Amino acid sequence: MNTATATPPVRLSYGELFRVFGRVALLSFGGPAGQIATMHRVLVEEKRWLSEPRFIHALNFCMLLPGPEAQQLATYSGWLMRGTWGGVLAGGLFVLPGLLAIMALSWLYVLGGDSGIVPAIFYGLRAAVLAIVVEALFRIGRRTLETPLKLAVAASSFVAIALLGLPFPLIVALAAAFGLALSLAGVGGLAVRAGDADPADSAATPRLERSYFPRAALLLALWLVPTLAILVLLGPGNVFAEIATFFSKLAVVSFGGAYAVLTYVADEGVTTYGWLTPAEMVDGLALAETTPGPLIMVLQFVGFLAAFREAGGLPPLLAGTLGGLLATWVTFVPSFLAVFLGAPFMERLRGSRPLAGALSAVSAAIVGVILNLAVWFALHTLFAEVRAVAWGPFALDLPTFASIRWPLVLLSAVAIFALLRLRVGMARLLLGAALAGLALWALGWAAS
Repeated sequence: MNTATATPPVRLSYGELFRVFGRVALLSFGGPAGQIATMHRVLVEEKRWLSEPRFIHALNFCMLLPGPEAQQLATYSGWLMRGTWGGVLAGGLFVLPGLLAIMALSWLYVLGGDSGIVPAIFYGLRAAVLAIVVEALFRIGRRTLETPLKLAVAASSFVAIALLGLPFPLIVALAAAFGLALSLAGVGGLAVRAGDADPADSAATPRLERSYFPRAALLLALWLVPTLAILVLLGPGNVFAEIATFFSKLAVVSFGGAYAVLTYVADEGVTTYGWLTPAEMVDGLALAETTPGPLIMVLQFVGFLAAFREAGGLPPLLAGTLGGLLATWVTFVPSFLAVFLGAPFMERLRGSRPLAGALSAVSAAIVGVILNLAVWFALHTLFAEVRAVAWGPFALDLPTFASIRWPLVLLSAVAIFALLRLRVGMARLLLGAALAGLALWALGWAAS
């Protein structure tokens, strides 16, 4: 018997769920780590709706899923409180503020691009974004890499993605298989605390609802039917068809959370499709960092720019808006589907050490992927030119040192020091970086 079911589940009203998760959504700045910390403070510490082990178990499951882990954690928590519709309400509220904010800022980005002021602001924000990614790397690394074996998994992951160019989903799958095998063999080094059942939980394991399969089928149709219709009606070469298929594929393979996914998006969006430049990708991340909601909302900005520049017969702003909304739709509908499909079964696996070992190895591998992201951002932020170099099976990008951007080097160093040593808040860091960008532009030192 699952001991968590000894305590009756909290039956919250939809109004209370709306107020609490609406508050969480509006406070969810600073990327996944900040958003998860906000949910922890509200749901575990203040409301006591979830115990610490229950929250960690849910988080580990969401880290294993493809898609944005913070939004999926909100969905999972809402599902624990009020079933499927509670999950839809909590997860939807988590997305809505960021969706509206990114769309408004995307319009401002393309309309104000020639003024000099908007590019100057984003010039400064690039340094803040680099500092945020570096800080996330240190924070996640300290929490995750507590054993030599986990450190070795992270290093192997970095080599695999940065030098060998192995696909990101393959790296995650190999790490999970490795962790599972070691746990089954009883080998130490990936020791984690499994999500043990806690009788103090306010939320008991929800039963498998009668409408489980019909609702899953509905979500699957809401995801795949529009994608297939666009492919059939517009053809595979149309920008909307490319957006629908690429971000649908991303929704399936985007393991490891937002920071890990961004490397894949940056490579495909910049190199393969040519939808935006590396600098614009960094600008998109700056938009996502300065707004509430999932960091992966940067994908809406990518879809916006892609359709804006290949509008066909549509007005560019209308095309961009539709492209951004389409990217958001095919990214987040599968996220809800993944939670609702897996959550009832994952709740019954709390305390499984083999599963915990697999999740632990995946978490370590993700640190290596985030290191690759930090290197990518540093290269394309601090240098105007980057060249590809290959040695046998290895390939990587190296900077052209003559193209170094000294103002951004200095500004990035200050931002990293402020975040890591002075513990400056996210809002102050972003505001200071934006003002510094304006000052550099006024002095004639800011360039694209």
